[in-house]
Amino acid sequence: MEEVREELNKAHLGEKSSYPDHYSPELLFRIDRQIQRERLGYLLSPTGTPWLGADVWNSYELSWLDPKGKPTSAVGNWSLPAHSPYLIESKSIKLYLCSLHQMHMGSWEEAARLIGSDLSRAAGVPVDATIRNTGEVESEAKRTTSWQAISLDDLPIDITPRSRIDPSTLSSQLPIVEERLSTHLFKSNCPCTGQPDWASVQILYRGKKIEREGLLRYLVSFRHHRGFHEECVERIFVDLFTRCAPEELAVYMRYTRRGGLDINPYRTTAGYQFSHHFSNDKLWRQ
Repeated sequence: MEEVREELNKAHLGEKSSYPDHYSPELLFRIDRQIQRERLGYLLSPTGTPWLGADVWNSYELSWLDPKGKPTSAVGNWSLPAHSPYLIESKSIKLYLCSLHQMHMGSWEEAARLIGSDLSRAAGVPVDATIRNTGEVESEAKRTTSWQAISLDDLPIDITPRSRIDPSTLSSQLPIVEERLSTHLFKSNCPCTGQPDWASVQILYRGKKIEREGLLRYLVSFRHHRGFHEECVERIFVDLFTRCAPEELAVYMRYTRRGGLDINPYRTTAGYQFSHHFSNDKLWRQ
């Protein structure tokens, strides 16, 4: 835990920051994923992680100057692979993107290549960035998606407040089913500032039927937990995989926007491919 604290003490998160007025890729602050995973009490096996996945980022406050000095207005998207050795702290990405505001670039392609290159260097693996003109996505602003899933939110249950995550409420039993469950009641907290992070969670699985009341109690037990978005999705995946032993499992979280960025991590077993079972369409609350 001390190693985690030392790592986070070097980050911009939770500190008063001045916004840069020149290109500053050195602002990108990376955090060793392994440290976070050890904090959760499990280690990676020699063959790698028990999941596939990525952290899908959307940036809605992206801008730079064209060769004539005219500002652009753009929406950016990139996916940080879950196997990358590093995640990138969110405030440092916001500050980095702000450092592009007064930078002249010759084309949208140049901007995408630069951002992708800088993120790749920080993450330790190749990262492709996609950039679109806000005019191209204006129609999407009026369209949101609704998850076609069984909602846990209206279950009439009593929940005892928990100060810690409680996976003991998770259980499963026959018959074998395949179902998609969701909740909008998830809340965790920033590990540095303690500020609330709100998310919707979708769980797709095939295997013994997961007891829904216990699942909701478990997800609500994150309410006082301090952890990065990426850590939370991995904790949920591992606890479900360990306690309920599904044949296939996917956990997808869509967090509400902060500072013009939303982070949407997912972890899946090999049988559930993201592109076939999920999308990057924003939810109504995003």
